[in-house]
Order: sequence, then C-alpha cells, then structure tokens
Amino acid sequence: MHNFQAQDHFADGAQYIAGRLTKGTSGTTHAVVDPATGDDVYTYELAGTDDVDAAVAAAAEAFPGWSGATPGERSDAMHRFAAVLGARAEEFAQAESLQCGKPIKLSREFDVPGTVDNTAFFAGAARHLQGQSAGEYSGDHTSYVRREPIGVVGSIAPWNYPLQMAAWKVLPAIAAGNTIVLKPAELTPFTSLLFAQAATEAGIPDGVVNIVSGAGRDAGEHLVGHPDVAMTSFTGSTGVGKRVAEIATATVKRLHLELGGKAPFVVFDDADLEAAVHGAVAGALINTGQDCTAATRAYVQRPLYDAFVEGVAALMESVRLGDPFDPSTDLGPLISHAHRDRVAGFVDRARSYARVVTGGEALQHPGAFYKPTLVADAAQDSEIVQSGIFGPVLVVLPFDSDDEGIRLANDTPYGLAASAWSRDVFRANRATREIKAGCVWVNDHIPILSEMPHGGYKASGYGKDMSAYSFEEYTQVKHVMFDNTAVARKDWHRTIFGDR
Repeated sequence: MHNFQAQDHFADGAQYIAGRLTKGTSGTTHAVVDPATGDDVYTYELAGTDDVDAAVAAAAEAFPGWSGATPGERSDAMHRFAAVLGARAEEFAQAESLQCGKPIKLSREFDVPGTVDNTAFFAGAARHLQGQSAGEYSGDHTSYVRREPIGVVGSIAPWNYPLQMAAWKVLPAIAAGNTIVLKPAELTPFTSLLFAQAATEAGIPDGVVNIVSGAGRDAGEHLVGHPDVAMTSFTGSTGVGKRVAEIATATVKRLHLELGGKAPFVVFDDADLEAAVHGAVAGALINTGQDCTAATRAYVQRPLYDAFVEGVAALMESVRLGDPFDPSTDLGPLISHAHRDRVAGFVDRARSYARVVTGGEALQHPGAFYKPTLVADAAQDSEIVQSGIFGPVLVVLPFDSDDEGIRLANDTPYGLAASAWSRDVFRANRATREIKAGCVWVNDHIPILSEMPHGGYKASGYGKDMSAYSFEEYTQVKHVMFDNTAVARKDWHRTIFGDR
C-alpha cells in the first residue's frame, strides 16, 4: 500500500506561488485519478489566469535578486536542493507512482535518483556559465562574451515523467539565474509541487520556482502568451507544440520545444540477438511505453527477423502487470482509461493489415492496464508505424540491405531518438551518422545522462534539455567591446564623414 496522502499534503491548494501553497481561482475543480485503481485521490481547484499573473509577478519580483546572486551562491543553494531531494526520495517516489501508475521500482530506481543527480549536476554547472575568452580580435578593441539570464521563464511539462520533466525545465533555468513559472499537466501535479517546496526548503528564495496547476487551454496558453514571460519551454506532443509556437511568436519569445518521437530500433544481421531482444522489450515497455524515446519501430535484418519476433513475444509474455506499489510489478497502467482506449484503437485498426503476435488487449481490471503488445508485418506507411501511439506497443518490420534499414529508420516526421544494434563498429558508426535523431544509442536503448544533451530533430522539436548545452536555451549571449586606442577620430569614421 502507498503512504502518500495527497489530500493532506496539498490541503492548502495545488498552486505554489512566492513560496507557499495556495488554491486556484479558476472556479473549476479537477480530480487526480490513480490510474491503477480508477479512484480519485486528490481534488483541487485549477489555476486560472489570475493565478498565472500572480505567479509571473512573483517570478519577476524574485528575478533581480536571484540573477544578481553570484554563481557560487546559486550553486550552493542548488547543492542544498539536491540534498533535500535525496532525503525525501521515498516521498517523491510514492507520489510519482500514485499519480502516474508507475511501478514503484521505476520511480525509486529511475525517476527519483535521476532527478537528484540532475539537480547535483546543475548545482555544479551553475559555476561554469562561461563565454568566449577575452581577446583583441579587431586589433584595436578587446572583446568578450557575457552569458546573462533571460528573465522569467514560463514552462509546460507533460504527464508521463512529471518529476523528471519538472527538473529538466526548472534546473537549467534557475542555474543560469532565471526565475520560472512551471505548469505541470493537471493530471499529475504532485511531484512538481513537492519539487518547488523542496527548493524553498533548500533556501532558494521565494518566487524563484513557482507552480501553476491548470488546464492547457486556460493557464497554459495564458502563461505562454504572457508579456512578462521572456521564454517558453514546452515538452509534449508535436500538435500542441505547434500551438505553443504560434502563441509565443506573438510576443517574440525565446522558444524551446521537445516534442513527440517514434524511435527506430535497427537490428543488423550481425547483432547479438539476445541483447537486441532484451533491449527491445525494455526500450518499448519503459513507463508503459509512455516515453517519447521508447523503442516503437523495430527494423530487423531478415536473417534475424523470425527469431527476433519469437524472442520478443516470449519475453513480453513474461512481463508482470499489477499493483504499482508491489515491488515485483514490472508494468503499470496507462495514465487513464481514455488513453488506454486510444492505444487499443491503434492496435485494433492494425488487425486489418498486420499481425498481432502477442498482447493487444486490456486487462479485466478497474485500472487502465493494457498488455505488452507486439505487432508484425505492417507496411511502412501504415498508421501503426507512422503515428505516435504512446503505449506498450512495438511494431517490427524486416529489411534486407543496410541502406534500406537506415532509410526506413528515417522515414517518419520524427527524430528524437534511435538505436542501432551491431557488432561491426563501421556499420554502427554509419548508423549513428546517418540516422536523423537527437540521440542514437549503439547496442542499448533508453539510458540518459545529466552530462549529455537531450532533444530532437525534425518534428521532434529543437533545443536541448540537460547538460551544459541546455544553457544555450536559458541564457542571452552578449558581446562586449572596449576601444583600446583612446583615439577620438577613428580611421573608419571617414566612411561616414571627411577624408582620410
């Protein structure tokens, strides 16, 4: 049984503005549902536009002090932040599994420790906001580059990784000296609120981190369009990302988009078959497949195709579905019954043109459970191959030549992540060069690191989360130039007036 009582934790409301919890003012209530049982576990009033305005005002008020702090001061506060998160790790894991239906072992061993590590990384990175070294590039001037915070950042995070996505938005922003208003998905506000409370507990000033829990069309769109928000960072579907971009354009905001994916998993005929089978099942089923980088399209060179299909099907059938708070559970429910039905619709429509090898059905259970599913023999241009399903569904297709395998891997609008499986270093290296994706793993699929960037190509968006590269999103680069000559009449002035 879980021990996280959301109604007690957030009795004062699900908005966190200027260092305290408060109730929303939209006049609309929303129930957070445990997707493993279908039970309501927390009811709160959604944020309205007035709440967004208050949060932006709090962030704007906090900005001069936080941006004016030294890198060492921000770093020290963020190191304390990491320590608080580590001390409260079990509380965060319980809250994440309750609102998302994640197996507790995933929350404890992936989401929470990954977030603590990410916080510790950015605590150190806060001291390394460096520009190009000073130099006399013109001969008569000394130039150098400053990196400066942008201002108030308005970010929107999705429901699939509420804690990690909150961290990916908040940490680089505040490490660079910005302040932030984060809107989590209204389905999953718990760990974003806990994250902001932990920041306050660590001594990060009130107003630096604010949370507005509201609907996208109301709180989200108002946040993106707010004239006092200097930058928007959004993670979610490509369709919604286009809408965010339209709104942000009206006020010429800095924009960072991490959007959908349809990751290819390319298995060449010299691959370690056992490793590829295990990697495919793990990569396809992580977070019940609700992961933009999850393996969704397996392309297997024909000599290994039949054995791969057989191996993946057998391993999928051994996966244990059940109570997310049982440490032996491998796969939890999807986020909601509506989303489960959406996933089932993709598979059901595919039966007319492809073969469902295993799975393809919901459990007879109050929760939103769907069995791990393997689909074979679909055409490359079919819906199940081209569209984002966001569930525990892997589609496998054969290919013949290496050229064909790479061509098929690139044949969707997306380019977030991919993997290549081969013992041949030249073959694998070619795949990493030619597959168009922001991350290409070799002989593995899914691991992420705080030190390495995450972000996509094509319809998967632009800009990077994590790593020092994320500071490109959250800083302004300023060129500063000093005259060294003390000469009143410069030689170049003659191009405007007078003679040499």
